[in-house]
Amino acid sequence: MSDRENIQQVADRLRGLRDSLDLTTAQVAKACGIDEATYTQYESGHTDIPISFVQNLAEQFGLEVPEILFGSSPKMQSYYVTRAGRGSIVERESAYCYESLAEGFAGREMHPFMVTIDPANNATATPCSHHGQEFNIVVEGRVELYLSHKTLTLETGDSVMFNARLPHLMRALDGKQARFLAIITQ
Repeated sequence: MSDRENIQQVADRLRGLRDSLDLTTAQVAKACGIDEATYTQYESGHTDIPISFVQNLAEQFGLEVPEILFGSSPKMQSYYVTRAGRGSIVERESAYCYESLAEGFAGREMHPFMVTIDPANNATATPCSHHGQEFNIVVEGRVELYLSHKTLTLETGDSVMFNARLPHLMRALDGKQARFLAIITQ
């Protein structure tokens, strides 16, 4: 399935959720703290849907992130194993590729992702912010982290934890792919 088809499926689920809750686009946008025009673009499927928005929407409406991203509800409550390289790929922002590492675990209080940054997409990265806290550890390459008004360089093995409400983005350095483990709390 192409990235565009994947985005369109999520957009269709957004519209279906809003319809089932009998809400207007303005009401959903307000609940999520974004402007209506941005929400309308997400629901149309014509623009990337940031994972931070999906997490916020899930929190606001009592859903699990996988319900929005994949159309299925997590079932496991005691443990869930994700084999190496077999997590569901979530491509919601063109700058990053997220691999969900616990999509089948119900009632998560955190969301672990293996995130890959292709340096060719550095220019498309835009700062985002969301509820909760975020912990990142670089597992491959070097990354530049823009956090609020500070720029940090992180090497393989370096980690950072921060208030996710601060605007942030990461870019791959040295013209090479970078990967980091991101753990995001609600």
